[in-house]
Amino acid sequence: MTQPTDAPGPAKAAGEAPPMRPGRQLLAASVGNAVEWYDWLAYTFLATFIADEIFPASADDSLVPLLSTFAVFAVGFFMRPIGGLLLGAIADRRGRRAALTATILLMGGSSLLLALTPTYAAAGLLGPVVLVVARLLQGLSVGGEFAAATTFLVESAGPGRRGLFSSFQYVSTTVGQLIASGVTALLVARVDDAAMHQWGWRAAFVLGAVLSLVGFWIRRSSQETRSAEQQAAPRPKLFEALRTHPRESLLICGITTGATIAYYTWTSYLPTYAQVNVGFDKGDSLLIGTVSLAFFALLQPLGGMLSDRVGRKPLLLTFSVGFAVLCVPLLNSITDSFASLLLVQCAGMILLTGYTSVAAAVNAEVFPARVRASGIGFPYSATVALFGGTAPYMGTLFKELGRPGAFPWYVAALCLISALVYLKLPEGAKKPLER
Repeated sequence: MTQPTDAPGPAKAAGEAPPMRPGRQLLAASVGNAVEWYDWLAYTFLATFIADEIFPASADDSLVPLLSTFAVFAVGFFMRPIGGLLLGAIADRRGRRAALTATILLMGGSSLLLALTPTYAAAGLLGPVVLVVARLLQGLSVGGEFAAATTFLVESAGPGRRGLFSSFQYVSTTVGQLIASGVTALLVARVDDAAMHQWGWRAAFVLGAVLSLVGFWIRRSSQETRSAEQQAAPRPKLFEALRTHPRESLLICGITTGATIAYYTWTSYLPTYAQVNVGFDKGDSLLIGTVSLAFFALLQPLGGMLSDRVGRKPLLLTFSVGFAVLCVPLLNSITDSFASLLLVQCAGMILLTGYTSVAAAVNAEVFPARVRASGIGFPYSATVALFGGTAPYMGTLFKELGRPGAFPWYVAALCLISALVYLKLPEGAKKPLER
């Protein structure tokens, strides 16, 4: 018997009546995802403190430690495709809930390891090595998180609500960033610079490890979204999605290319970009990041609901064309004025919503249920690693090379590439989700 469009799969245990309770499903996905992204992005906000403590300073160039810190940030991203593949396969083979509980425990452990990283002064090269290991484990976790949480959210949605449920992927991601930004801003404001270098930045990661346990406890009460037919069918092989759906895998890459560079530039790197390029005050830039992220979170459900009515493509094209045209003037208009950075960051958040509010739905609508999580996980995470994970490094590198004005053009070009992909993308909003 064919299930109703968008309806969740049968209940996991006998006597458990479908449909699933949407509030419980959203909470399980959102809380865990928020914790994951708090741990992941706290590193970016604390990059300047980590650089001073973990990497040796260069007598010739003060940007060398910061470049090294962002290089480690990028290294973590290159573990994400492996996480997307392995943990996505767990989600397809063992269930979405099993993968989600695994990712949150892995993130908590790696965050604690990062908090315990020894300084270069105390342990020499051991400090950078431990930092790299911690970021690799975090990359593994985050890569699996997107694949499993995306699939879990969209499969939990009722009829005509995939866009709305999809938007909570980035609502929760943004809440995690808000917590990371807020905690960092509070530490910078309340803890003197010497203490921040000594223990302040470590406290942020200890908090992340504790929050991961909370996320694990909440996720244990969620309901599996795989249908009874999926659970009874033979388990897919590790590379089955790539082998049997190469076109869909490439499509995920094209969908993600411009979005990921724009996303990480605006939500994570912009405070550092302003500090490095126009000498913006560190505390003010973090405060602006926090305010703009709160604004961004409020926009997501509105974008998701709109996509359920008008489709995904209009929002995607608004995002990509808007960034291709406006990215350069927006970034070039940043001055050391509080208002200028706030306006630039909020303007970018409005455009970004065209992608972020529908990303989970668009990705899930590309692949069949049997290989949905692993099919999304690997190509998405590989693209994010290549273009999103390198955004802070590329921006700082352009500055180091004496060409800071080239970075905005780089972002705009990648958004234009994605715009061409969106033009050819089939509209999936009104089609049944393959169960």
